[in-house]
Amino acid sequence: MADMWAFREAVGDWAAGGPDARARDLAVRLGLRTAVLLEGLSDLAAVEALAAARGRDLAAEGVCVLSMGGAMNVGRYAGLLGPPGLGLRLTGLCDVRELPYYERGLERAGAPRTGVFVCEADLEDELVRALGADAVEEIFRAEGDLRAWQTLLRQPAHRGLSRDGRLRRFLGTKKGRKIRYGRLMVEALDPARVPAPLDGLLATL
Repeated sequence: MADMWAFREAVGDWAAGGPDARARDLAVRLGLRTAVLLEGLSDLAAVEALAAARGRDLAAEGVCVLSMGGAMNVGRYAGLLGPPGLGLRLTGLCDVRELPYYERGLERAGAPRTGVFVCEADLEDELVRALGADAVEEIFRAEGDLRAWQTLLRQPAHRGLSRDGRLRRFLGTKKGRKIRYGRLMVEALDPARVPAPLDGLLATL
């Protein structure tokens, strides 16, 4: 069976100005019907973790979840994957401050804007609030990051932030940390406390 990672790679090449043939061929072979447009890899990790927790195989369902490398790229990806390009149904998840990029990009591609699910600040904020600060700190402890977290707490630059704000800052202070903890925080969620934007997105796929 064709590989979803190969499709993501082909779309990335296409978006960068490369040929479209490989992406088109893989879309057909994979039986794709929907593309989920996400800002970054941490969002992708969280969406895939929730799908796995619910026993869903999105690739087998014809759903491609992909990272665009930033919300400013949504117009380009919507054009390639939506009505002007592959004709896939488009949906997505974004931070509230990035919503205008999604709205403009989807509108230019002739795709409905109603399929975008919006996080109050960002996905990390949603997950921290859903889990609670104590539970997030316990994940840090289990992953061997408690000392690094305590070091951040002692830094004067972060003392004006709320506890939740410091947790979010910590997640963004090291490359790859958001991706790693995006998955871990989703896996730790009570099924009844999945953040509404994430829950809503999965429900439409």
